Amino acid sequence: MRALTVLLVVLCVLAFAASLLAGRVWLAPEALLDIVHHPDSMAAIIVREIRLPRSVLALVTGGVLGLAGAACQGFTRNPLAEPGLLGVSSGAALGAVIAIYFGVTLISPAAGPLLGMVGGLCACALTFALGRGSTVSLVLAGAAVSSLTAAGIALALNFAPNPYAAYEIMTWLLGSLADKSWSQVALILPFVAIGAGLLALTGRGLDALSLGEAQAQSLGINLTRLTALVVAGTALSVGAVTSVTGAIGFIGLVAPHLVRPFVDYSPRRVLLPAALTGAVLLLCADIAARLVHTNPELRLGVFTSLLGTPFFFWLVVRIRKVAP
Repeated sequence: MRALTVLLVVLCVLAFAASLLAGRVWLAPEALLDIVHHPDSMAAIIVREIRLPRSVLALVTGGVLGLAGAACQGFTRNPLAEPGLLGVSSGAALGAVIAIYFGVTLISPAAGPLLGMVGGLCACALTFALGRGSTVSLVLAGAAVSSLTAAGIALALNFAPNPYAAYEIMTWLLGSLADKSWSQVALILPFVAIGAGLLALTGRGLDALSLGEAQAQSLGINLTRLTALVVAGTALSVGAVTSVTGAIGFIGLVAPHLVRPFVDYSPRRVLLPAALTGAVLLLCADIAARLVHTNPELRLGVFTSLLGTPFFFWLVVRIRKVAP
């Protein structure tokens, strides 16, 4: 596992550096040194104010989605699970859409992310309240909450006060890392750190839960505490990044599957490699989306869906073949 972790860290560094240089206007590697030696040069301004916050956000978002996906798959013992399973992503989306719908974002740019995080937390709290008792009921509650929040988003689009508001809502829902600022990154980092820390504490419980709920309890695992850690950690971390980036799918589903064969299928050992893999995947996807010259720029959420859907189909077929 140590070799895998080192390899993934190296890939993260390389993808992060490439993200700073890639775009409609490619920069030479020397431009990274201009931030220190020539901070007022055009290349330094482009890197520092435009590409660096975007790359940091891609690194954080991909890492969070991969980590939360691994935790959700281990907790539900469902290989098709992902962070949206608990209603977090759709709840955060609804919160941000409400901010756009009522024009709160015109008052303060931080209103959208803040309401998005509130929406994610409320959706997760509702999922936890309805689904307490078993993993199956929690999954069903998450599906119900996701449907409810999706209906709320559809209502907001249907009754949008003007075409501009409808366009802004649709654009945000497609998911993107473009035009993000340092203030948005700074706003979500504390919530991401707390959420990721809670998810990191679930490793031992997830390993025990893989044997079954009764066996996990016999090993001293408090299932209520484990559920709270997974739900709260996913709500804080995924809700925070979704409130800024919009809906970005499939990273949380794909990343754990890519690393699981290399860690002996242990849920605890999947967590860190899945986070690093998610970061690499999203950085590479964002670079690729920038290199596809379209006007407007191809949205990252659309790009990840186009790439992730074939993997999802392959996974469903594979599960059908191995199922009894």
